[in-house]
Formats: sequence, structure tokens, C-alpha cells
Amino acid sequence: MRSRIALIVCACTALLAACAEPPPNARYAGSGNTYGTANAGFETCMVTDAGGVDDKSFNESGWNGVKAAIDANPGVYGSYRQSNSSADYEPNLRASADDDCDLVIGVGGLMAEAVAQVASEYPDQRFAIIDAHIDSANVYSMEFNAAQSSYLAGYLAAGMSKTGRVATWGGMQIPAVTIFMDGFAAGVVGYNAAHGSKVEVLGWNVGDQNGSFTGNFDDTSAGRSLTENFIAQGADVIHPVAGPVGMGGASAVQDASNVSMIWVDSDGYLAVSEYRDIMLSSSMKDIAAAVRVAIDNAYSGGVKDGRYVGTLSNDGVGLAPFHDFDAKVPEPLKQELTALRRDIVDGKIVIDSPAAPKL
Repeated sequence: MRSRIALIVCACTALLAACAEPPPNARYAGSGNTYGTANAGFETCMVTDAGGVDDKSFNESGWNGVKAAIDANPGVYGSYRQSNSSADYEPNLRASADDDCDLVIGVGGLMAEAVAQVASEYPDQRFAIIDAHIDSANVYSMEFNAAQSSYLAGYLAAGMSKTGRVATWGGMQIPAVTIFMDGFAAGVVGYNAAHGSKVEVLGWNVGDQNGSFTGNFDDTSAGRSLTENFIAQGADVIHPVAGPVGMGGASAVQDASNVSMIWVDSDGYLAVSEYRDIMLSSSMKDIAAAVRVAIDNAYSGGVKDGRYVGTLSNDGVGLAPFHDFDAKVPEPLKQELTALRRDIVDGKIVIDSPAAPKL
């Protein structure tokens, strides 16, 4: 009897041990910061900016790109390290390089200096940066001419405003933010010129390159306060360029009457679905697609110091669908936006911004 029990115990122990290891081709979440098959041959390591991998903005878009590349290629595995502040950039990047990650991706222009420094210390390692250009032999740069998509967003905002006032504000005054604000303001100017109107932009002065910012990407209460101030001044379309801080603004818009929002980076209707009823549209940049290209390039042994610039012509940036607002956007305005997109792609309209990628 004892020997039979011992056999059963041994069998159960072996079964539990086997279940503890993921099957060779399994996709799993690991400890929450990994994705893919643990023993895949190529590892991509992403270092997030502050705000978290689920920030509904650029960090989340970057991680979605990593996951998309892994889903398409069983030979790739991914993980991320979370940065809670700028002090974490270099330690996280260096730890990823020390782990022999095949590609280390830094998310956000604020990380450019840290990526450049760590990349210089690991010349044989591949790195990539989102929202910045680093002139280094082992850094792949991903940039976006978001002024193009935000021009369309500004034109749309001006065309939909009933008060003659719209607003934009940012998280931090950095190129990846101000490029959206430049494009938005230019779109309003374009609408005024085409229609003989005088729609006013609050929150950003293109000439002075000066405006309203929360100073960070995590203080949602500051985002709400800024938005409430602009609503009090009569703005009825708000365009926050602040990642997760924008959700503070969205809560203020949702509590107001006859005010709508244009989200940034991703399609806000999908990314922050709890606010879909106020999402007129979004000025998007397809970070996920760019990251997937970067990973595919590195996996295939392509150039280490390549460069990607997202534009309207390659769908790297774009204006999101109007979703629930579709019936409210006049057909003539939709036609104008379609024509404007074509003119920007054809080079007939050029949106100037000091923050635009230098080609």
C-alpha cells in the first residue's frame, strides 16, 4: 500500500513540475513584464518612461508594438523595465544591456541623452529610441512628424467649435509635445484663412513657443485644473498633449457641457474608452508599427543606425475616426479634411514646427 501511495505522490510531483514550465511555443505574461516564449532566440527589452506601460499613450503603444512583433515571429521574446522617474533611465537601460538583450528600446525623447550614453558604453549592442534622433552607429531612431496629423486636428477643432475658442496644453515642454501643439495651432490658422473666421487658440503661442504645461506626465489633477480653466474661458474643443495626464482633462470635459476632446498618440476612443462619449477624434502617431519595424529590422540583421520618420504619407501619423461624433461632423468639413490630407502628402501644404524631424 505504501509503495502505491509513493508512486502516486511521485507521479503528481512530476506532473506539477511539468506544468510549472511553459510549453515550448506558449505565449505568456510571466511576471507581468514579459511576453513571448521564454526560450526564444531574440530578446527585445523595452525601457518605459514614467507613466507606466499602461499609460494609454506612448509607453503602452511601444509595448503593443513589441507584442505585435512577438506575435508575428516565434523567434522573438520581449520584456520591459518600468522607469518611475528620469533617474531610472540609465540604470534600466544599462541593466537591459547587461542582460544581453538583442535590442534595447528607450521610450520617449526625454530618454535620448540616457540612450546615447549607454549606447556609447555598449557599442556592440543594438539600441532604439522613440521620439528622438540619435546620431550613433548602434541606435535606430524613430520619429514622427506629428505636426501633420495635428494640423488636421486643429482644422477639425476650429470647424467644430461653437464658441470660437479651442485650447491645447502639454505635459512637458519638449519637442515630442510641442510638435503637436504647433500643428494644432497651424490647423486653426488654416481654417480661419479658408473660412474668414477668427477661431482663437488658447494654451499655445507658436511665435513665442510658449504655452501651458503641467510640467510632468503623471499629475492628472493638474491636467483637470488646466482644462477647467480653458473651459471657463470658453474653449469647447480641448487637445491635451500629455499622455496619461490627459485623462485628468478628459474628466473635466466629461463633466462639462458641449465640450469635446481630441486625444493624442493613440485613438482615444479605444484607449480611454471610459471617455469615448467626449472623443471627437485623436491626433495619432503609430508608435506600435514603428517599433515592430525596428524589431523586425534588428532580428533580420539590418542596419543598426537606421531611421524611421512617421508621416501622413506612410500612415505613421494620422487623424483618428470620429466614431460617435461622425454624424455631428458636417460632410463639407470631412471633405476639406480629406483634401487637406492629400495636399500635405503631396507637399502643397507644409506645416512648420521647430520640433519637426530634420530630414
